Amino acid sequence: MSLENISSNKLFGGWHKQYTHDSQTLNCNMRFAIYLPPQSQYKPVPVLYWLSGLTCTDENFMQKSGAQRIASELGIAIVAPDTSPRGDRVPDDPESAYDFGLGAGFYVNATQQPWRQNYRMYDYVITELPDLIEHYFPVNDKRSIAGHSMGGHGALVVALRNPDRYSSVSAFSPISNPINSPWGQKAFANYLGADRALWKAYDASELIKICGNPVPALVDQGSDDSFLSEQLKPEVLRQVAAEKRYPLNLRIQEGYDHSYYFVATFIEEHLMFHADYML
Repeated sequence: MSLENISSNKLFGGWHKQYTHDSQTLNCNMRFAIYLPPQSQYKPVPVLYWLSGLTCTDENFMQKSGAQRIASELGIAIVAPDTSPRGDRVPDDPESAYDFGLGAGFYVNATQQPWRQNYRMYDYVITELPDLIEHYFPVNDKRSIAGHSMGGHGALVVALRNPDRYSSVSAFSPISNPINSPWGQKAFANYLGADRALWKAYDASELIKICGNPVPALVDQGSDDSFLSEQLKPEVLRQVAAEKRYPLNLRIQEGYDHSYYFVATFIEEHLMFHADYML
């Protein structure tokens, strides 16, 4: 597998770089960003994988969160993939809606036509991308995962289904119960088909019910998030975690919304949380 470096910027003693590569999992050319802290120049470092939300690319988190400052102090690399397959041959929502198709992969493995040839973001995140990162970059085998909104959903699902691969998980404003959310219902019906029993494999609130090897989890949710009651449903996640005694710290942050201003405010605490389990 070959990588093409398309940008490179020094910050906080480390380097932010963007790469493209041909993905065998997604059958298209993909882009990702990586921040390599200064410590990576002389030793392998742990990696935090960041999954972004609807309409986002690899750039939103890297440009808006301010995470590189604390990552450089802690010695943690950050990897941010795109949110869906891309390209002229990749199918999109027929109406070009923002909540399905391009920019809205939902971190699932699609089983339905015409989506299943490209929309396999779950396999990309857990296998192809980390294999690539660990082959080409100075990182060790310590991984954690985090995300925002659709990416928060993805991070929780990936960690809950692969507890042996991730030391910790965190999320901002995750779609916590997508089988009962309009965003999730639209995506899952198209990507996975009409059998709702199959949807549960990509729902964090359902996965906690059957989780046998818990991954420590931190979730922040803004109280003034306009998507809170209809789409995100953190109360369902909190209730299930309490019933199952799952190690989840779910915090409602008063006055905060769904934006990257919210993410930037608390990203340092999330990185410190992950550092407790990776360093």
